[in-house]
Amino acid sequence: MLSQVVDMSRLRPPAVAGSFYPLDAAELRRTVAGFVEGCPRSGAVRRPKALIVPHAGYAYSGPVAGCAYRRLRDSGARIRHVVLLGPTHRVPLRGLAIPSLDGFDTPLGPVPIDGAGRQRLRGLGLAGIADAPHATEHSLEVQLPFLQAVLDDFDLLPVAAGLAPTDLVARALDAVWGGDDTLIVVSSDLSHYHTSDEARKLDATTTQSILARRSDVSDEQACGARGINGLMQVARHRGLEVELIDQRNSGDTAGDRARVVGYGSYALFEA
Repeated sequence: MLSQVVDMSRLRPPAVAGSFYPLDAAELRRTVAGFVEGCPRSGAVRRPKALIVPHAGYAYSGPVAGCAYRRLRDSGARIRHVVLLGPTHRVPLRGLAIPSLDGFDTPLGPVPIDGAGRQRLRGLGLAGIADAPHATEHSLEVQLPFLQAVLDDFDLLPVAAGLAPTDLVARALDAVWGGDDTLIVVSSDLSHYHTSDEARKLDATTTQSILARRSDVSDEQACGARGINGLMQVARHRGLEVELIDQRNSGDTAGDRARVVGYGSYALFEA
C-alpha cells in the first residue's frame, strides 16, 4: 500500500487489535468493508475537509464511523496527509503530544508519520514530542484501518490531546490545515453511561452545538471535547459547513440500553 519507506524498528505496534477490532488482516478488511458498505450512499457527494468520528470497539461504534468514512470513498477524495487528533484515556497529559516514531502499524500494514507536519507543530511550540500518551491509546488507532480501507497512500500526523485549551487546539489544526490533499479527523465519542433515552437527549444537544459550530462542548458531553471545540473554532474562522452523518449509541448497535455510550459522525466542508 505504501510508497514511502518506513523504518520497521520505529513503529508503534497495534495496542487494541484483537480487542477493539479484529487482529486478522482478512477479517479486519471484511469488517471495515461491511461498515462502510452498510451505509446508504448520499445523493450529492462532496469531499469532506474534516470528519468527527467515534472510537469505541467496532461492534459498538463501527457502523457510525463507517458512514463517515464512506464519504471519503464516494467523493473520490485524493488524500495524501491525515491529521488525526484524539483524546488521551490512559496517560495524563497537558497540551498536545506527537510521537517520535516513524509510523503506526496495524494488521493492514504500517502508516508513515508526517515528519514535516510534526516539525511544524513542534517548531511553533504548539505540540511536544512524547511517545507514552500514544503507546496504548485507542482513540487514534481504531481510525487507521478505516483510513487504510478508503484511501490510497497517505501519511499520518497523530496528535494526542490532553488538557488542551480550545485556542491551542485550533491553532495547531490551523497550522497543519493544508490543501485539498489534507484531511482533518477528530476522534471522539459522545456521552457516557446514561440510559439510552437519556443519551439521545444529551447527544442531541451536543450535535446542535457542533452543527452551530460552537466551542462549548464539555468533557461530560464528549470525551474528545477538546478536539471538537478546537475544530469548531477553525470552522467558524474558515467558514466551514457542518453536516450530521449519523448519531446512535451503543444501545442501538451492540450493547445494553441501560448504560450506553453515545456516538456521532459529522462531516465539515469548505466553501
